[in-house]
Amino acid sequence: MKIASLLFCFATAAVALPAHAADDHKGHKHDQPTGAHAGHDDKAQHGGVVSVVSDVNYELVAKADGAALYVTDHGKAMDLKGATAKLTLLSASAKSELALQPSGEKLEGKGSLTVSPGTKAIVVVTQSGRAPVTVKFTLR
Repeated sequence: MKIASLLFCFATAAVALPAHAADDHKGHKHDQPTGAHAGHDDKAQHGGVVSVVSDVNYELVAKADGAALYVTDHGKAMDLKGATAKLTLLSASAKSELALQPSGEKLEGKGSLTVSPGTKAIVVVTQSGRAPVTVKFTLR
C-alpha cells in the first residue's frame, strides 16, 4: 500500500509541476515565433502566399497574366541581381510554366497562367554563387 501511495504522490507532482511552470510567463511571450521561423514574419506582405526555406521568406503572387516572387531575409529584401527562377503551376487540369527575372526587389514574369485556389506551385530559384533552392506553395 505504501508503494501505491508513493507512486500516486509522484504522479500528482509530475502533473502539477509542468502546469505551474506553464503559468509563469516572466521574460518571454508565447505568441513570438521560435525555432526555424524565429525572426521571420511569414505573413504575406504583397497579397500572395508565403513559404519559408532555410530561414528565407519567399512570397509568391500569382495572377492570370504573370507572377512575382518576393524574397526576404529577416524582413529585408534580398539582393536578386543575377538571380532567376522557374515557376511551375500544377492544377488538376493544367500545367503552367513561367521564367522569372529580377525586377526591382522581386523576381517577375509576364505570361498566361492557370491560377485557382488549391493550385500547387513550385519555384526553383537560382542565385549566383548559391545552390538552387526549391520552394513549394499552395495557392489560395
